[in-house]
Amino acid sequence: MTKKTLVETKLNGEVVEFLCEPRQSLLEVLRDELRLTGTKEGCLTGDCGACTVLVNGRSVCSCLMLGVEAAGAEIETVEGLAHGLELDPLQQKFLEEASLQCGICTPGVLMSAKALLARNPHPTEADVRYALAGNLCRCTGYDKIVRAVLEVAGQAR
Repeated sequence: MTKKTLVETKLNGEVVEFLCEPRQSLLEVLRDELRLTGTKEGCLTGDCGACTVLVNGRSVCSCLMLGVEAAGAEIETVEGLAHGLELDPLQQKFLEEASLQCGICTPGVLMSAKALLARNPHPTEADVRYALAGNLCRCTGYDKIVRAVLEVAGQAR
């Protein structure tokens, strides 16, 4: 039996503690231990971006990060975007622009877009496409996703 480690982190603005095995990925911890199932499991190799979360403001594939590495970090998942019933502007624009279909990639795309807009509030289309290059979508063709991110950036101006 593997000894579990106690980890304290800030998750979606709240300090949380959890127990995890040293080999468990952050993705496994989020979904299985903390029951935050918005972060999706796709490839488990860091290639699809479905599991993207923000760690200290940077987008990270949570399947490639160990849960124990979250100690002392600030983690934000898709569940942290909305404030009560008020959607984040990105979530709202994704709905308005029909920028989602099956929904597997959507949480990761939203988190990557959030990270982009935090560091570059006025991105070009090329900036958006580059920032989302690690997020694979097999349904939308990306145009509606890119348009939604650019419209949110335009509203912020």
